[in-house]
Amino acid sequence: MLAQTQTPGISSSPNDTGLIVLLVMVLLTILVAVLLLSFEAKGLVAKIRNKKTGKSTHQFEKYLKNMNSNQIEKVLELKHQQKDLNNNAQSSGSIKAVLTIAITLLATLFPGHSVYAQTKATNAGIFSEGGILITITLIMIPILAAIVLMIVKLSNMLRKHRNRQDLEEAALFADYLSTLTEEEATEALAKRKAALDYKLTHHELSGVQEPADKKGLVGNIETEGYINFIARKKKAQKRPNIDPQLSKLILWYFGCAALWLLFGTTIGEYVGIKFVAPDVDHISWLSFGRLRPVHTNAVFWGWASLGMLGLGYYIVPMVSNVPLASIKKGWYALYLINAAVILGTLFLMAGINNGGGEYREYIWPVMLLFGIGLILTLINFIQTIAKRQTKEIYISNWYIVSAIMFALTITVVAYVPIWQDGLGETITQGYYMHQGVGMWFMLFTLGIVYYMLPQQLNRPIYSYSLGILAFWTQILFYTLIGTHHFVFSAIPWWLQTIAIVGSVGMVIPVVAGTTNFIMTFKGAWHKIAGSYTLPFFLVGIIFYFTGSLQGTAEAFRSTNLMWHFTDFTVAHSHLTMYGIICFFLWAGMYAVIPRLTGKEAPQITVGAHFWLALIGLMFYTVPLMIGSTLRGQMWIAGKPFIDSVVHMAPYWLWRAIGGSLMWLSHIFFAYNFYKMISKHETVDVKEAALEKLVQLIPAETKND
Repeated sequence: MLAQTQTPGISSSPNDTGLIVLLVMVLLTILVAVLLLSFEAKGLVAKIRNKKTGKSTHQFEKYLKNMNSNQIEKVLELKHQQKDLNNNAQSSGSIKAVLTIAITLLATLFPGHSVYAQTKATNAGIFSEGGILITITLIMIPILAAIVLMIVKLSNMLRKHRNRQDLEEAALFADYLSTLTEEEATEALAKRKAALDYKLTHHELSGVQEPADKKGLVGNIETEGYINFIARKKKAQKRPNIDPQLSKLILWYFGCAALWLLFGTTIGEYVGIKFVAPDVDHISWLSFGRLRPVHTNAVFWGWASLGMLGLGYYIVPMVSNVPLASIKKGWYALYLINAAVILGTLFLMAGINNGGGEYREYIWPVMLLFGIGLILTLINFIQTIAKRQTKEIYISNWYIVSAIMFALTITVVAYVPIWQDGLGETITQGYYMHQGVGMWFMLFTLGIVYYMLPQQLNRPIYSYSLGILAFWTQILFYTLIGTHHFVFSAIPWWLQTIAIVGSVGMVIPVVAGTTNFIMTFKGAWHKIAGSYTLPFFLVGIIFYFTGSLQGTAEAFRSTNLMWHFTDFTVAHSHLTMYGIICFFLWAGMYAVIPRLTGKEAPQITVGAHFWLALIGLMFYTVPLMIGSTLRGQMWIAGKPFIDSVVHMAPYWLWRAIGGSLMWLSHIFFAYNFYKMISKHETVDVKEAALEKLVQLIPAETKND
């Protein structure tokens, strides 16, 4: 990167640097995927080697020691029946076939080195030509697609082969069990069954009082088959009586949201790289001015909006205790919103936009599709709430329905051109931009938290009254504060002052809401250690308080003079939209999806998602806030503008590093989502062995 500032004769061109950065990122992604596949292959090879060297008996003894009480009872019963009929059926595994498959599978992995060779950089000098860059891009697309397809195919082969291995091992284990006499089985298993079935009277050490285990010191002990240095998290319980059609609809909302998150933040990652290597490309469709609104609108209207609506389709019928009014309207809304984001993205990259209004760059026909989708959703939710089984309307429905109403209102105000002249354009932009964040995203997300947080803590919300106070004061104050982005502008001074006063008034709903959420945790803080959803909620609550009050601090004229038009506002928007909205959405999805599918995400990758997102956000925002504060002081001191640009270079590098970590966390989230909805079943060797053992004993044994 430093080489870009040197003379042309001794360094590669800026195009070379950007291309190298992209190639390194692609190669690292491929390397990680190949390493994961190689680890799986090594595990399979080790399992085959153990069979070949006669170590399977030791593995079977481990299975015996880890059987639960029901499995042991079933084995003893079958052994007793087997002894009565003296029917020792035999079964054997096909080890030779397994070895052949494993060797063939490993052989397919070796050509990976030639795959890497296809992505090697060529001579540096020719990369300064635009035609060469376009040609390389076109060539790389099918190559990368082929590599991704190969990795997917290999992964599926490994998974299927691993399942066959487990089933064969289960058959061998069943054969091993069938050769045991009843006396041997009783000796091996009866003591363990007695130990498993043993229950304390709860009077051994504590007298007549039952032991209190508020910290989960006893209840959380479970180390079998798990990574010992990671605390075990409790699994979600599947919610009964959920309409399968509604579950399918919700999962499609989540899936589309995850897709737009990956797309939008990949664009954001590329835009962040442009701060470090600004000449990485010279293609109009990939210019910063076109990609930046593609990034913001994709994550706003694609990721966050669809994620919120998906959770809304779960919460509204649940708290109303009635079925959703219309599944069909839900699908129509999904189609329309996705169509709006797809068309809006294509128009923005082609240079067709709404003339620079931030977050309203989509042209009006595109936003009309989005608005129709919201109208269908609003009708659907109101019809569902109207059929509720309780007299009261739970507060979550207040927030969710109001958010949709405000989203429709601000969209009409922003796109109807009656008042779009002169300063009216500026005032309207401030209203639309801030209401979009506060009265659509924030209001809807708070409604999600008012249901999901008590549900995850298994305790009621601390105060319904505080929730109502926060609801009405947010509507009162937040609708006034849009013009605090235009302090010292040509708009009326009194209007600027009202916006500042409204920003200060936002302390009331923020403090009320934060107090409500934190007090709901009271007496249940220990549950955070056993949950992978509550840490997301807690981080979102912390950023809800700090990020919102930071917005209040920015509104004052003294601070606005220093921070406005710097990257401080970029840091603030990510602190709120990412730290609050995204963390709350992830928490809700990790809580809901297992209830719909019955599948949990791998805990280790959920942890990787959480920490990469949090640390990346800190790396992104804190340096930008520090650098922007110094930059604003340089402007006030009258320093040349270009000096402030040079000053920001290292802070932009931190921005790119933090953004890269955040982007990587989204890949983990997409993987976790896939694991929670995947229909691929893993084989439990012990259960499969019992099924094989039942088959080994003739049907007449069971009749006896």
